[in-house]
Amino acid sequence: MPKKTAKNYSIQIPNFSLNSKSYTPILIGLLIVAAFFLGSLTTKVQYLQKNSASQAPSLPTAVAPNQPTAPAPGAKVNVSSGKLPILGNKNAKVNVVEFADFRCPFCEKFFTDAETQLIKDYVNTGKVQFAFRNYAFLGPASTVAANAAECANEQGKFWAMHDYFYKNQPPESDTSMYTVDNLTQIAGNLGVNTDQFKSCLSANKYQKDIDQDFTEGQKAGVSGTPSTFINGQLTVGAQPYANFKTIIDAELAKVK
Repeated sequence: MPKKTAKNYSIQIPNFSLNSKSYTPILIGLLIVAAFFLGSLTTKVQYLQKNSASQAPSLPTAVAPNQPTAPAPGAKVNVSSGKLPILGNKNAKVNVVEFADFRCPFCEKFFTDAETQLIKDYVNTGKVQFAFRNYAFLGPASTVAANAAECANEQGKFWAMHDYFYKNQPPESDTSMYTVDNLTQIAGNLGVNTDQFKSCLSANKYQKDIDQDFTEGQKAGVSGTPSTFINGQLTVGAQPYANFKTIIDAELAKVK
């Protein structure tokens, strides 16, 4: 039997050398397509970055000029009681000073939920003295209201006007109450001489005192209302009565 000879099954691979002139057009085409997609991708990224930057909110990097810095929690600052009449025993060892805006809804909530109870439990019993200072920052109507309270005080009716404002506070968007004529009528119902009151309010007679309250509030760290200082310790907002009671009781315990 004749001897079988193994056949050579090797595969011949064509030469795909990049130097081959036949493949040069294909290579150029691929480079053009790649460049196109790369350019489109770069443009898209730049657009997204620009669009994102334009929509992103600017972040503060420092405290804005004239903005107060609140005291550290538990720290005490020196705050005077101001020029308006103080409720309670002037020799009381615990002093509460509220900075508020008559049009502030949270101040109304503080008045209703905490202040009334605080006055009943501590002020009327001689343990605490309570003072109010104007922090009129919610617009021109707030300034008019503050002036009206000051003018009522001229005739011994500050606290009557104070209580009226909070018991009859309209929505913040409604400023119709805060005109000279309307406030003069309200003041008359509280028992003041309307001619004197109207003259006082029309002249913004006590604007300097209102501005001084605002400035001293800022220096003490007030940035909103209500802000209440209990022996110099700041409590911010219309917090529950129990929070104020805890601080007051702690201060009273120190002076026994």
